[in-house]
Amino acid sequence: MTATILFAARPDRWAEYEPHLRAALDAHGLDYRLGPAFPPEEVDYIVYAPNSEVQDFTPYTRAKAVLNLWAGVEHVAPNPTLKIPLARMVGGGLTEGMVEWVTGHTLRHHLGMDAHIVNPTHAWAPVVPPMASERPVTILGLGELGLACAQALRGLGFPVSGWARTPKEVAGITTHHGPEGLTAALSGAQVVILLLPNTPATENTLNAETLALTAPGAFVINPGRGTLIDDDALIAALDSGQIGHATLDVFRTEPLPPDHPFWAHPKVTVTPHIASETRPGPASAVIAENVRRGEAGAPFLHLVDRDAGY
Repeated sequence: MTATILFAARPDRWAEYEPHLRAALDAHGLDYRLGPAFPPEEVDYIVYAPNSEVQDFTPYTRAKAVLNLWAGVEHVAPNPTLKIPLARMVGGGLTEGMVEWVTGHTLRHHLGMDAHIVNPTHAWAPVVPPMASERPVTILGLGELGLACAQALRGLGFPVSGWARTPKEVAGITTHHGPEGLTAALSGAQVVILLLPNTPATENTLNAETLALTAPGAFVINPGRGTLIDDDALIAALDSGQIGHATLDVFRTEPLPPDHPFWAHPKVTVTPHIASETRPGPASAVIAENVRRGEAGAPFLHLVDRDAGY
């Protein structure tokens, strides 16, 4: 039977994704209809972005799955009208992009590059960093993205610790879990990277108490979710010198409001949610594989645990 696949994302993304999706679906030899508009009762799969106009899933009575184009699902998983399986995006260029962004900003802070990139006084002021082996890095969140970043930084010689809500074992990485493990993971960390999902349990993971555990002058790098950090506590820690600099890619309100204190703070770098973007080519391969599985009656990949929120 022909599978009807609805592309439900911003209209400008359709032209970008269409050739990649067709190529990936054709590679599996699937019989399908693909487009941005079909009667809801005819749709079998919804290729979805949470900023789509589709917010009520009730009319999609035949649909087998919602295949999210984003890694984050906090804006779709709680939707009470969504009764069918939801798969998040894993891969799709997200991992490679995140590793590059996190590694770049970690090295930027580790090497003290800002002192030479922005040097209006033309001061001859050598910045000699410690060796990577002397710079402890902690990654909060050991999912697909966190693990990839941990392994990349470990490969550069940084001693890497990781924290997750549940126990994990990773070769070459010191791992912690649970509330006590969070204290151990943050204690003495000189670089803290946040890659946790946005759930009630992770909100304000970095707060006044946990920020105080880090090494004085530590760097905070957040490409995860804006809710992971207590903004006021972070600003206070920056002002006191407990945190030396914060590079933030995600925020509680996006775009970040012009009057937010992060914009003007001399120890904050704001980037506009660019750490990791889904790439149409590799993302289409992930989507096509899940459609293939659905048509074959096989389990979908990367299904979201609604109770956990990710």
